[in-house]
Amino acid sequence: TEAARAINDDWSIEEALPALADLLKEDRFTSAPLLRRAINAALRTGRDEDLENLIAFAHRTSLPGTLRGEALATIGTWASPSVLDRVDGRYRGEIKRDSIKVIKKIENDIPLFLSDNDPDLIIGTSKVISALGISSQAGTLNELFQKHSSASVRAAALEALGSLEYPGIHMAMEKGMNDPDQEVRATAVELIGNLDLPAEALTAIVEPLFKKGSVREQQSMLRVLGALPLDKTEAVFGELISMAQNKRIDPGAMLDLIEAVEDTESKILNTKLASIKKGGYTVESFRETLYGGSWWPGATVFKNNTAAQCVRCHALDGAGGKVGPPLDGIANILSREQLLESLIEPGARLAPGYGSVKLTMKDGQIIRGLLMEEHERELILRTSEAEPMEIPLSRIAKRENMPSAMPAMGQVLSKREIRNLVEFLSSLKGD
Repeated sequence: TEAARAINDDWSIEEALPALADLLKEDRFTSAPLLRRAINAALRTGRDEDLENLIAFAHRTSLPGTLRGEALATIGTWASPSVLDRVDGRYRGEIKRDSIKVIKKIENDIPLFLSDNDPDLIIGTSKVISALGISSQAGTLNELFQKHSSASVRAAALEALGSLEYPGIHMAMEKGMNDPDQEVRATAVELIGNLDLPAEALTAIVEPLFKKGSVREQQSMLRVLGALPLDKTEAVFGELISMAQNKRIDPGAMLDLIEAVEDTESKILNTKLASIKKGGYTVESFRETLYGGSWWPGATVFKNNTAAQCVRCHALDGAGGKVGPPLDGIANILSREQLLESLIEPGARLAPGYGSVKLTMKDGQIIRGLLMEEHERELILRTSEAEPMEIPLSRIAKRENMPSAMPAMGQVLSKREIRNLVEFLSSLKGD
């Protein structure tokens, strides 16, 4: 395993990659970090025999489904691998191969993989179908989406159906929005931005989420809607504004609704929005709380206020929770304006180690993970892989911070309490 790390990771030992890839033909190894690097080496080396070895590896029932599924997912990227290494995230450069050759080698095996009992293998197969556009399997995917007991399988099948432009995708997405599992509903949300849905279909898909979905799902939906053309979303936004005026939108999604509507630059929608904005959901509504607060009442809010419950998530001087970042010395890191923003719009910035991001790369790849470090030229994420991924900022087309679990304090505290809390937090300079 350590030899595999030396060969694959960092700058790599290019001459040894074929030997590492050849380990896929052996059955004496069980180390997941080793086998993941062998899979990756096969992708990077790109010989015909490497592709055949990956397919044979995926058929080995003695292996964990996660590794078999990884082999299949890798096959899906064979024709156009990400410029970032699958294991350590380092930039490797663009590679283009013949996709027809890949389809010919794998297509006959797809039905067997889809009938497997291991969810990870079915998910990996769904990624192959999606990446290679194997539309002949759309009916089987729809059946898996409709009936499979694993939410992850249903989500993967729905995502693949979307990429294949399945004729019944509207009905599938509507069903996905009503799925009991959040992962499936989130997949349906993400598909909206990729499909050319008519306005009436969009309304039918969106409404269930604002009746039954979680705040985070509603926030994600609003981000997607904000990026769509106005002619598709005007009616939907109009209905959502009406729901908000009647107190039928969760306060946690209000700021997201305001920002999404503002981004449309629609005079009609923004006129309707004016009454909501007065409710204090934006930083601009709290500018008067930046100065003039009192330290002691602010400390009392932080430590004792039952509505805000700051100490349940944040530690100070070693006391408090660990859900959020510790606040010792926070005033050395954030200005008053940034502290206020963190209170009113908690999802606007992430503290390393305490928030997740979704990255859309310039080659179209989607990467999700926990933000571990943020530097001038790169992000370091903890993903499902064994090691953290180093993502160069120059390769990122779009970054989305995932919704924060922290409630927006503008809906929890009075302005006077927020002013005092800002004064208290701005005093925490440490040694």
